[in-house]
Amino acid sequence: MNFKDTTRYQLLELTALCGEFPTDQLYRLIPSQTYAEKVITQLKTEKLLRTHYRDKLRGYRLTKKAKAYLLSTQPERFAFYLTGNSETNLIRSEPTRRMRLHQRAEGYLTILHAHIPLYPDEKPLLFQPDTQPAQISLRSFPLFYSSREIKQLGPSTTKIRNSRCMGVLLSSECVYAVYNTGNTLMKWEYRTEIRVHAFLQHQLSGSPYPGNPEIRAIILGNDMDMAYRLLTSTGGHKKSQFLLDTSFDHFCYVPNTPEGEVLLQVLCRPLLRKKLNQLLCSDLLSPDHRLPVEHDALTSQNDLVLLAYDFDMSRINKFNTGLKLFGYHGWIIAFDFQLPTLKKYLGDTLQYSSIDLNKFKRGFLHEA
Repeated sequence: MNFKDTTRYQLLELTALCGEFPTDQLYRLIPSQTYAEKVITQLKTEKLLRTHYRDKLRGYRLTKKAKAYLLSTQPERFAFYLTGNSETNLIRSEPTRRMRLHQRAEGYLTILHAHIPLYPDEKPLLFQPDTQPAQISLRSFPLFYSSREIKQLGPSTTKIRNSRCMGVLLSSECVYAVYNTGNTLMKWEYRTEIRVHAFLQHQLSGSPYPGNPEIRAIILGNDMDMAYRLLTSTGGHKKSQFLLDTSFDHFCYVPNTPEGEVLLQVLCRPLLRKKLNQLLCSDLLSPDHRLPVEHDALTSQNDLVLLAYDFDMSRINKFNTGLKLFGYHGWIIAFDFQLPTLKKYLGDTLQYSSIDLNKFKRGFLHEA
């Protein structure tokens, strides 16, 4: 039995990584329904995969045979997930725990499709106690480390154990704390996430970053409708749900969709963003930093322009508040898939300019 570098093996890899792979996410890994059914049938026939259905949650789990096979082929990749009492090896039956595994799988698929390394053997050992700081070149970025990898540091992570952060994404420009809210507003505790911010800045200062890195947040979610719910959330009745607060200066929203996978690549490539910004602002005037409203450029009529394609919810909110408070006219520039949500949130008093995502992928993303 040897089928490495196949779709079947990739499904087993992801199931090992997240513990339980949600059946409703299979289409993102295998777009053809007919082929997906064939792959699942083969894996079940070979007794490598089984379906677990309980509490209206349906997912795929590895069998003992599959775990033994993966450990024998790539122990350096799978030992962390498939041995001992790890959550991905001994899966608890509580719906909340299983839902967390499913949401983790959703986020991992987005990261994987954005060509960001996921597995431990693909990247330097960064969160290891009693080891020399990892030497990481800028060319190695972006890199993703899961919350479980971070917790290898031991007692120093106790203060952030209740965080909803599923991992960190390192780019050459900054560090992103990554969250996945799925299709519901996630629980949010301001003081815990402030500690996450401080922990990451302390832990990553000096290595791999020369000084204190900027810590930002990426919120993953099912679709762009969730972005609107996040932008308008007041925290719920008991203020226990997500609220756009000051725990991070930047909250970028990325949907778990093909469009979001492209956006994630853009967020991780500062040189690409710089090139795109220059192109978008080529016919605009430079920003006036004396103005009390955050903006990226001015039109010839002195209207304020915000480049919102990164979907930084904090900047979008500040821009909207500033326009209303000081009475300026505004322009929003964003990807076409983001505009319906932005128009719903900001209203029709602003002007909107669209970036065609397909043209961007063909003529910009692959060349940059």
